[in-house]
Amino acid sequence: MPTGDYSVQVVLNRYEEFHLADGRMLQLPPDQGEGQHWESKPGNLFSKPLRVHIDRAHPGATAIVLDQKMPPLATPADTEFVKHIKIKSELLSKFWGRDMYLGAHILLPKGFDTHPEAHFPLMVFHGHFPDDISEFRTTPPDPNLKPDYSTRFHLAGYNRIQQQEAYAFYQKWISADFPRFLVVEIQHANPYFDDSYAVNSANLGPYGDAINKELIPEIEKRFRGLAQGWARFTYGGSTGGWEALATQVFYPDMYNGAFAACPDPTDFAPTQ
Repeated sequence: MPTGDYSVQVVLNRYEEFHLADGRMLQLPPDQGEGQHWESKPGNLFSKPLRVHIDRAHPGATAIVLDQKMPPLATPADTEFVKHIKIKSELLSKFWGRDMYLGAHILLPKGFDTHPEAHFPLMVFHGHFPDDISEFRTTPPDPNLKPDYSTRFHLAGYNRIQQQEAYAFYQKWISADFPRFLVVEIQHANPYFDDSYAVNSANLGPYGDAINKELIPEIEKRFRGLAQGWARFTYGGSTGGWEALATQVFYPDMYNGAFAACPDPTDFAPTQ
């Protein structure tokens, strides 16, 4: 590094021992409900920012103390339309040798509470770790929101567009002629990544079975799903597009279709 003044901060992503059912012992960073975002993972240690001078002609050491700990996460609150669940997966817990959990956000249709006899088909959205139901907003866009610039789309005011579209979706969702569905967004972060790719894996364990045979039935039980293959479909884009297709391929009787946008390269052939 060139001689000069620098701001320095250290974050420690803490690893733990996993004793897998096949006898392996691995040192890995467990997900703590944050979706493998080490910069906000509860329990991770970090130092206060420190201003230091580095002189290449006179090397020296600077003491940095990890005396700060990241706090627990705020739990999203249930609302009229959005609910949240978390279940212990027996399949994954057996594989990993410790309690492992799956979570989901569920978007309820209009009239869910006023029609307790009604049951609903299921839309399963696949993608990376969602903090909550995405692109759904029950209040009008903030007129005082300062427009930002999206470097991804080379577009000014993208944050305003997001709020406008999320509110427009809510208005469609509650309209009289909009189909009544349950929408599910899954949380399946693991010690390696922010999602499992929603399939069974020698390294990750039976995430496909855990999602489709434990989590989905529990959601349909709690929120009055129809629980029939003809009444479910999957969708997603990019990684989620791959996962939506993989779910349809590996669980063909559970789903009636998959809508995949710009999926990762798709090849589900067995490998030797």
